[in-house]
Amino acid sequence: MNIIEVKNLVKSFGEFKAVKGINFNVKKGEVFGFLGPNGAGKTTTINMLTGLAAPTSGEITIAGYDGIKHIKKVQRIIGIVPDESNLYDDMSGFDNLVFCASLYGIKKGIREKRAKELLKQFSLDNAGKRTFKAYSKGMKRKLTIAAGIIHNPEILFLDEPTTGIDVESARQIRKMIKNLNDNGTTIFLTTHYIEEAERLCHRIGFIVEGKIIKLSNVHDLLIEARQENIVEFDTDSNGSNLEKLVISNFPGITVKSVTDHSIRISSRNRIEIMPFMKLFDNNGIKINEAKVIRPSLEEVFIKITGIEIDKLHKEKEGKKK
Repeated sequence: MNIIEVKNLVKSFGEFKAVKGINFNVKKGEVFGFLGPNGAGKTTTINMLTGLAAPTSGEITIAGYDGIKHIKKVQRIIGIVPDESNLYDDMSGFDNLVFCASLYGIKKGIREKRAKELLKQFSLDNAGKRTFKAYSKGMKRKLTIAAGIIHNPEILFLDEPTTGIDVESARQIRKMIKNLNDNGTTIFLTTHYIEEAERLCHRIGFIVEGKIIKLSNVHDLLIEARQENIVEFDTDSNGSNLEKLVISNFPGITVKSVTDHSIRISSRNRIEIMPFMKLFDNNGIKINEAKVIRPSLEEVFIKITGIEIDKLHKEKEGKKK
């Protein structure tokens, strides 16, 4: 059963089209991920689905409601965690949660109880009386998620939930997301962390320049990736020179420079390492390391989008600053 259905969704800003006629659905009870670089249209899409931005054209249906005409009804059953916190710096963690609960019409006694429960659940009970501005980035992210689920929503929208926070906080948040989903919450997640999508999502849409270029479940994507054999060689030679040498001696395989001194060789057929070792030795090239790569969602992403992983890493670093 689909709880979200999107048809021909478009968002334009003047002459610029941020989202270009996308179509997808989200099944009730699943974790659905949008994976792509910054500027791909992930946040714009989530803003349209949650009523924070009006579509230029297209259709949105959420839990049977028209997500454009009846967005107020939709907002009662969804939780929203934006990429930047929308909580109040000078209010305590507890007061922020109580205030958010009041916006959903939850009675005072119930909302205070719920706030205490969430502070404990998110390991923030010792910081409940501290002002939000005194929280670390990881703590702020956890409280923002707690505020997003204060009313027990059917669907939770998470925009880049672990960007810019420490490793331990990110691990805790991923665990919380999994627990929420295990308890029946449908989750729509945007991210450019490929490992996060692989760990959490049932299905993934790859979005690049406002278009969905691949939509599939993670299991099938990984099976597709693992049909390819990959070996990486780290040497003392220039990567582009290695490419030319290997291609001229082993036609029919794919060769790609990874760094200045390493290449990746891939083929649908099994790769024997020794012929390559002999080739490098005969040409006076020293091998520092040869390793078999177990294909992951990263490999699928690179193959489908043509976007290198180091570009995503640079975007992550830029967003943390």
